[in-house]
Amino acid sequence: MNIKIQSLLYAGVWLLCTVGAGSASAQIVNYSDSGVPDRVGLELLQEEPHDIIYLTEESGGGWVKARLLDFPGRKIPSEPKGVLQFEVIGIELKKFVTDWKNIEKIDLWEIRLERETAEMIAEEDFEGAYPFLSVLIRDYPNRPGLRKLRSEFLWKDAIKRAKSGEFEATLAMLEELWRYAPEFQPKTVLGALSGVTDKLMIKLVKDGDLEHAQQMLARLEKDYGESRLASISKWNKLFLQLAQKKQTEAIAALEAKDYRAARALSRESVAVRPDIDGGKELIRKIDTIYPLVRVGVLQTATVLDPTRIDNWASRRAGRLVYRTLFEMKGAGPEGGEYDFVFGETETTPYRTQFDLVLETEKLKPPLSEIQGFTIADKIAERATRNTPEYFSPWAAAVTAIGMDGPKRVECTLRRPHVLPSCLLQIPIDGSWFGGKEGAPTGAYKRDAESDDTVRYILAAEPETPAQLREVVEIRQASASDGVSMLLQGELDVLDQLFPADAVRLSKSRDIRVKNYPLPTVHMLVPCSDHAYLAERTFRRALVYGINRADILNGELLEGLEVPGCQVVSGPFPAGIEMDDPLGYAYDKSIAPRRYEPRLAKLLMTLNANQMKAIADRKKETVPEMKPIRLAFPADNLSRVACEAIMSQWQLLDLKIELVELPVGRTYPDPGTADIVYVSAAIWEPIIDARRLLGPEGLAGSSDQLVGLGLRRIEEARDWRMVRDGLLDLHAIAHHELPVLPLWQMVDSYAYRRELTGVGNDIVSLYQNADKWQLNQ
Repeated sequence: MNIKIQSLLYAGVWLLCTVGAGSASAQIVNYSDSGVPDRVGLELLQEEPHDIIYLTEESGGGWVKARLLDFPGRKIPSEPKGVLQFEVIGIELKKFVTDWKNIEKIDLWEIRLERETAEMIAEEDFEGAYPFLSVLIRDYPNRPGLRKLRSEFLWKDAIKRAKSGEFEATLAMLEELWRYAPEFQPKTVLGALSGVTDKLMIKLVKDGDLEHAQQMLARLEKDYGESRLASISKWNKLFLQLAQKKQTEAIAALEAKDYRAARALSRESVAVRPDIDGGKELIRKIDTIYPLVRVGVLQTATVLDPTRIDNWASRRAGRLVYRTLFEMKGAGPEGGEYDFVFGETETTPYRTQFDLVLETEKLKPPLSEIQGFTIADKIAERATRNTPEYFSPWAAAVTAIGMDGPKRVECTLRRPHVLPSCLLQIPIDGSWFGGKEGAPTGAYKRDAESDDTVRYILAAEPETPAQLREVVEIRQASASDGVSMLLQGELDVLDQLFPADAVRLSKSRDIRVKNYPLPTVHMLVPCSDHAYLAERTFRRALVYGINRADILNGELLEGLEVPGCQVVSGPFPAGIEMDDPLGYAYDKSIAPRRYEPRLAKLLMTLNANQMKAIADRKKETVPEMKPIRLAFPADNLSRVACEAIMSQWQLLDLKIELVELPVGRTYPDPGTADIVYVSAAIWEPIIDARRLLGPEGLAGSSDQLVGLGLRRIEEARDWRMVRDGLLDLHAIAHHELPVLPLWQMVDSYAYRRELTGVGNDIVSLYQNADKWQLNQ
């Protein structure tokens, strides 16, 4: 429909279009019979692109916002004739015309954007100018003045940031300006680059971040060269002097046999100046004389016990310092595979006789000094009540222990047992050989420790020149910090990875990433006399109140699909693959409870009513609902999981208090927490079921059904009975909830390729530590 524009304006019609940006009541005026449009700043970009047509006073005046006019090359005709046809913003399906003689001027959209950008740059409002500049670069990249405008933006923004002390951002802006428009004030820009580089280098050196300082200097030298940036030549000389000084100190430390200092100084020297003469050769020399490995860990150990199922750090470091009578080497088709550390074992066909045969001639000190009667005494104490070493599953399995000569210990079993070796995972210390109780028997011994570092040094003379003299564990503030240090070469090994970090590291040519073959089961274990946690109905409500799949997949796996990582319905591992023999205790027919917050609230109400009825019947007071103290180990994986659990329980109107355990601790002291997050190595359910669920186990369960299930397993005569008993116990645990199952995780580790001898399918990181070698 073609009508005169004057008729629209003379009629005094105002079109108001409500927009969503800014305040809810913000309005845009699309035409007027007088004045000029208001400057709206950043909100202009929320309007539909338009040109503004200004009318002459003779024709009635005013202005109108028109959809972008179709001018060739977006240039206004120099001598227009006739009429101009256009569409008004906000008036759909209507076209308007006006004589060119009625038009005073036309403000094109792109020119208006340029004007807004220039005004904001002049006002040093760079945050406001950036969106306008971005639209111009995207939609009008060939505008003749755009290059200058963009250069002015980068230059003046860099100046402002430099005045504020934002030197990193200043450098980034100046480098972008140099790459984009090298013709823009080249001497001034290069001088500014040199100056800000100097300030950044001073800051990095003052902070002791020499490696990053050198990396930045090397990059700038490659990009600009010493001839262009005066600061590069200056700092190259300073870094060479510093590197030479550290190299001299490293050589002096090496001559003084202070190998730790020599190692650190030689690496610092190369970090400061990678091309320093003899730098890498000195590192290789020191590593040859005194091989040392740095291991990044999330937890350093305070207690060393290779048999702990609930403490990753204790189990890891314990294997480095202590040997175990029977050591798990991996998983087989029927339970774990165990090595008798002192020799071989023999079992009669009916599995009622289990003999330990010593082969001390094949062993090295101190293991070669063992006496048969010592082993017999130790395993006899394990079957004797009222001794600290008493372990009821072994007591239930053995009826007599004797010796047939000095190197053969005979164990007569009450009934056939499918895997008696798993019952004898007993840590060995120096007292077994007539030495001091607690003395190490592994390849290494604990030497020194600080807040975040623990050193383990070789306990005896090295067997080979390449054998590691030290293993240094360095606690990481987070898993991501450990990944960065491993990639930079500051660490040689990482003992535990987030799945996302494992994927990231596996892409590096310098790093090997391996999975541990046995998964860990994560759960919540009640650990106090909290009246409500003692109620099965309330514990069931807590399980229904946790979105376990969401926490596992979203928070811990970061959206990755990792085979074997899954929500579980019981306290036993489900295995990694479909028919994995590791999952022999897990009943796959029992599905994990879903996230049902409404059902959780209903169960909590039901539990409260039950407790009130019992209290009324006994004429007692209903127990107070105290806040639930949720404890977790001091690592970021446990922290992330527990923070998510807390937020979901709070939706049930529960009061939750998080309790972070001291470094190295995984179980709280009595009275300090009510429930604890546990990552358990339930690798041999035959024995670990009692260690987790028994009265003396982590859960401390006195439930009669749980006790019955445990006894049935320990009385099993063959694998079919073992499996049936464990499946029944899984069902009991699912119903009674002595622990609250969460998920199963497949853990992994990573190490630099220079480290050899680590082995494959290792159950514990230090399983082959005595064979590790550094090959520079």
